[in-house]
Amino acid sequence: MTILKTVGLAGLAAVMGVSSTIAAAQGDLTRRPTKLPDLVLGTEDNRYHLSHKEYQLETGKSYKLKVISSGQTEYAVKAPGFFNSIFLRKVEAGDMEIKAVSLTELEFEQEGEAEIYFVPIKPGKFEFFAEGLEAKGMAGVFNIK
Repeated sequence: MTILKTVGLAGLAAVMGVSSTIAAAQGDLTRRPTKLPDLVLGTEDNRYHLSHKEYQLETGKSYKLKVISSGQTEYAVKAPGFFNSIFLRKVEAGDMEIKAVSLTELEFEQEGEAEIYFVPIKPGKFEFFAEGLEAKGMAGVFNIK
């Protein structure tokens, strides 16, 4: 083997070793999500209470958000801009794991909860709300940087 081939193969091996190390270090963005504070809809004292009005998120970081309905009324949680700006990994509700490309809304007809696993992919300020209950204070925002 010529010296050029030997040096070329050694260089290629070194570059491949570095790039595979970088890829392994970055890992799967959807794993080990950061747990956000639960979003609780209503309480016994106030059916229109919203536990959090604002969430701070970063693009490229994995999150888990639990949405909990008190069952005090029906809640249809919508966040059209937000749902279109995330990579949705899955939704867990009851004994089910739902894998879908996107969400339109989470509707609770009674007491229950759902966990959303996602990665924000687009920065911006995105509103969320319980449809028809915005004037009663059931609205908030996801700030994604």
